[in-house]
Amino acid sequence: VQLQASGGGLVQPGGSLRLSCAISGFRFEDYNYAVGWFRQAPGKEREGVSCIDPRDTNTYYSDSVKGRFTISMNSAKSATYLQMDNLKPGDTAVHYCATSVPYRGTTIATMCHYTGMDYWGKGTLVTVSS
Repeated sequence: VQLQASGGGLVQPGGSLRLSCAISGFRFEDYNYAVGWFRQAPGKEREGVSCIDPRDTNTYYSDSVKGRFTISMNSAKSATYLQMDNLKPGDTAVHYCATSVPYRGTTIATMCHYTGMDYWGKGTLVTVSS
């Protein structure tokens, strides 16, 4: 299983970036999964930013990005994207994509936490600065 994140960079406050994550070697069985984006700034815990469930397209956004970020997934379930608009300096962090273990009986909001993730890609750095 490989996840490859890309799209990070330096952007001014108020700008936009689109992160992409290519997923290979992973087969989504008929269960719920959380596929999404996490970020970690220096000295801070890894934070769940946004997740999507390929089975029912339910989504989760953290309060800090709600209304500014949009997560999506292609129909082949081989890539997920994070459109980030109106970026703020507080969004500066290394961003990672990940997939969770299969789950049932809970919500994607609960699963979109780093402890529930099974496979991780290498991070891509997003820097928001003027």
